[in-house]
Amino acid sequence: MYILDLLNKIKWDKKENPEDYTLIYFDRIEEKSKELKYKDIKSIKEPFILTNQNINIPLHRIIQVRKKGVIVWQR
Repeated sequence: MYILDLLNKIKWDKKENPEDYTLIYFDRIEEKSKELKYKDIKSIKEPFILTNQNINIPLHRIIQVRKKGVIVWQR
């Protein structure tokens, strides 16, 4: 499954609760992995995620998605 497909599934599938999800991405500036709660995503427009803090995260920087702490997707 591609990351964009998964993010859209989390957003639109009534069986999913976006509050259960956390994205792990690599921050090139700080050179470390960081967490982003799905609820902190303002919009998803390929090839970026825009956060509520107006930070653009490239989709290819997402390395993992967790649901309630369990890895459900990994690059």
